Amino acid sequence: MALNVPTDEVFLTTEEVLEYLQVNLRTVYRLIKAGKIPAVRVGRQWRFRKRDIDAWLDSQRTAAGGPPALATPARQRRARILVVDDEASIRDLLAKTLALAEYEVETAADAATALTRVRGAEYDLLIADLRMPGMDGLTLIRQVKRLRAELPVIIITGYSSEASAIEAVNLGVAGYLRKPFRVPEVLAAAAKALGAPAA
Repeated sequence: MALNVPTDEVFLTTEEVLEYLQVNLRTVYRLIKAGKIPAVRVGRQWRFRKRDIDAWLDSQRTAAGGPPALATPARQRRARILVVDDEASIRDLLAKTLALAEYEVETAADAATALTRVRGAEYDLLIADLRMPGMDGLTLIRQVKRLRAELPVIIITGYSSEASAIEAVNLGVAGYLRKPFRVPEVLAAAAKALGAPAA
């Protein structure tokens, strides 16, 4: 049966969606099955309308900053993660990746902003860059641990420093990732830090 596809629509192949969303095939199939992202069967292949993917990503970003769409018991709510990095591309990639994995994500461009957010809201995980202008990641962790000693923290850095790694471990960080990181590494570290099995 032929499928009539409007010529002005942009459709992505499965491979293009994997690249666009920076996730693995299993995650894409899970999202299709859950009805999170619309997909169309063309022969034996899946096709994804790009505007539908973009609309879904926008809805994820909106949900992260607003009230949940459905009232759920606290034990079933999505884990809330604060991502802190002075590089916008890294912040965006992490936010997109974690939102696709069903986490509620907020971002901050510097440690001072992150500290203000931690003082005013509850988070389940903090992911912070080690080197940032002004207050660095380690200083941020020390400050955050004084406020909320139980908050798990993952450090991300582009600089491999044994001294920094040792200090981060001594501060009780739950994970330590080096840039350039791979998406599965971030998701596995987040799941481990939150006490859930990695997908």
